[in-house]
Amino acid sequence: MSRELEVIRKILVTVEELGQIKDLDTLLEKILFEARMLTHADAGSIYLVEDDKLKFTYVQNDTLFKSSSVSKYFYSDKKMDINEKSIAGYVASTGKTLMIDDAYNLPANLPFGFDKSFDKSANYKTVSIMTTPLKTSMGKIIGVLQIINALDFDKKPVTFTESHKLYVEYFASNAAVAIERALLTRELILRMLKMSQLRDPKETGAHVNRVGAYSAELYGAWAKHKGLNNDEILEKKDLIRLASMLHDVGKVAISDLILKKPAKLTQDEFEIMKYHTIYGARLFQDPRSEMDRISGEIALSHHEKWDGTGYPGKLENLYTTDITDINLGNGYKGEEIPILGRICAIADVYDALISRRVYKDAWDEDEVLNHIKEQGGSHFDPELIDRFFEIYDVIKAIRGKFRD
Repeated sequence: MSRELEVIRKILVTVEELGQIKDLDTLLEKILFEARMLTHADAGSIYLVEDDKLKFTYVQNDTLFKSSSVSKYFYSDKKMDINEKSIAGYVASTGKTLMIDDAYNLPANLPFGFDKSFDKSANYKTVSIMTTPLKTSMGKIIGVLQIINALDFDKKPVTFTESHKLYVEYFASNAAVAIERALLTRELILRMLKMSQLRDPKETGAHVNRVGAYSAELYGAWAKHKGLNNDEILEKKDLIRLASMLHDVGKVAISDLILKKPAKLTQDEFEIMKYHTIYGARLFQDPRSEMDRISGEIALSHHEKWDGTGYPGKLENLYTTDITDINLGNGYKGEEIPILGRICAIADVYDALISRRVYKDAWDEDEVLNHIKEQGGSHFDPELIDRFFEIYDVIKAIRGKFRD
């Protein structure tokens, strides 16, 4: 098989794989990685259109960090205007692919310039750049795909070729369709969560986005430490991010008098509140997909504690009995608690403590971290606490990206 046919076959297989990914962030990681593989590029980034600006949404760089590893740069909140003054803005404005052989020596008559700030902060040197629009079948530009520093098979710098351009443009047009679909999926989930937000003022869109992102990255760090296959990790992260966003969806069934109380709950009120875990799990009692199964598992188990003092505990007839007849059981303990429940527990508590609520001020960051560390072995899985601190720069970046 010729090189050209092999590349086309690879693109077609990858496009089919993109259609199976539901979560936007996992999808962007796959798209950028595969675009780089098509051109043997060292680095790259994706910008998505948001509020009439280009938002720096995803980045990979093999020199600075492995493409499969977590990077705090992923959660950058950088935005730029859509105009011809920047390379990405020019491509988004014109809808045309741009290839640059030497970013530091651009002709003076070009309308755009190269922003060296990332290179300076990261001690990196950008040379060749190919930037192409992410354009849907309807001609709508939803973002920009940028790949940086083409390399030959000996990993020496080369320029991007016309063949590279053809491959990437074809791939990008299909990737844009997958991105648009993933954006719709996330929007549908966020709209569903707005029902909870209407009932519970603590359940903000920023909170659920943070908990989802914390959980996905914490799972990734744990799974990598366990030696799980990278493809398996990415597939699971795809579901975990979305499912963790639904961790408190059962609160829609709790009384407003409890949800909206601007003070600490009484013991009786807290006992009622515990049932939100059961209501949440019962929403997914007939799972049609792995996403449903994981969502139910997290909703039910994210308040269990490592030492067995959590809730709702071991229940009988969770789905077949009237919920008013369900008595809370003895808590699950240690590894009896599903790993995703243990992960979401850390994500949820961390965000609750470090964020302001109607009934409390935000805790000081050092106070929060000391509490999280102290709760290892009692509230939290101690191994997961180690992973949490390993990626704490990423956790902070997530918090910065999804502000209240």
